[in-house]
Amino acid sequence: MIFLRQSQYQVPLDNRKFPFSLPVLQSLRTFTFPTSITLFVGDNGSGKSTLLEGLAASVHSITVGEETIESDPTLQHARSLGNCLRLTWQEKTKKGFFMRAEDFFQYTKKMNALRQEMEDSLHETEEAFKDRSPTAKAYARSGYANSLYEIESRYGKDMDAHSHGEGFIDFFQARIVPGGLYLIDEPEAPLSPISQLSFMAMLQNLATDNQFIIATHSPILMATPNTTLYLFEAESIRKVSFEQIPSVQFMKIFLQYPELFVHHLNCPDNPLP
Repeated sequence: MIFLRQSQYQVPLDNRKFPFSLPVLQSLRTFTFPTSITLFVGDNGSGKSTLLEGLAASVHSITVGEETIESDPTLQHARSLGNCLRLTWQEKTKKGFFMRAEDFFQYTKKMNALRQEMEDSLHETEEAFKDRSPTAKAYARSGYANSLYEIESRYGKDMDAHSHGEGFIDFFQARIVPGGLYLIDEPEAPLSPISQLSFMAMLQNLATDNQFIIATHSPILMATPNTTLYLFEAESIRKVSFEQIPSVQFMKIFLQYPELFVHHLNCPDNPLP
């Protein structure tokens, strides 16, 4: 499903400050999203996460913590960039969210703390109403019990009981609503290679009813079928095939000849092959 079809970048008059000073933005004009899954790939500092954040600000996406981009003090630069993006929709949607890998860890801590708070409140209520009628006790505990039930039914009884990878995939599935635009920055961070394959399969299934724009360093996710790949280089962004991605080419060589690279780690004066 495609909701966001195109984004046009209008260069600000003063482009000397971050994020407008990024070289890759100097050549950015029109950006299209022809498939339901789009991947931004490139080296650290190439600007892919910054553009993703700008898109999230421009569509007024919420974060996984259900806050708006406007309320996040760490995303001021994204709001500035978002103001320079003009979006063209095939079908506008307000569903979806913006998610960074670190947001998942922060949110799980928040939910676990809230769950513990509800359990403590239930225990305190039981003690306070132990001599009252069953009706009064049930009424007093209903709010805490309902909140605890909603948390556990959506995320399980303990979000830390699984590995980070299992927890991330369960969390992601629980938050997906059909008909949404989802912008995700480096989802591979908590995922093992096998879990990345599971995440890829999940994306394929969900892409029928949703649109995903993802910034990633994972060669595994880069192999996702029916995906538009944009390579962020020093001063340009271009569509590429899987085989043309430098990090994919590097990993192929590394996995075939790891001893060459390990050897050069012990010989810092020698350039890498």
